[in-house]
Amino acid sequence: QVQLVESGGGLVQPGGSLNVSCATSRNIFTINIVGWYRQAPGKQRDMVAIIANDGKPRYADPVKGRFTISRDGSKNTVSLQMNTLKPEDTAVYYCYAKREIAVKAYEYWGQGTQVTVSA
Repeated sequence: QVQLVESGGGLVQPGGSLNVSCATSRNIFTINIVGWYRQAPGKQRDMVAIIANDGKPRYADPVKGRFTISRDGSKNTVSLQMNTLKPEDTAVYYCYAKREIAVKAYEYWGQGTQVTVSA
């Protein structure tokens, strides 16, 4: 089991910055993939940024160059720094974790945190 607890989020003006963070309940390096997804009203949940065990971050095209994902092994957290925010970044942001044990994969989600970009 992996529990994920998000913090951060809120209301920010276009062009502003925000940071969301997610605390994991186990050593983050024992989790194969950690990262962030988002879901806007009426839309599907999409990947925003993830980090796999190789440590290499992967980003969705709409956020490349604006968002930065990082993980902290001392705190077992994964964070998403969001810069130059746009109204279309408005969504509920979910922390995500995936563990692969033998041939099985287990996925976990946080409760979500609202990010609203509006003037």
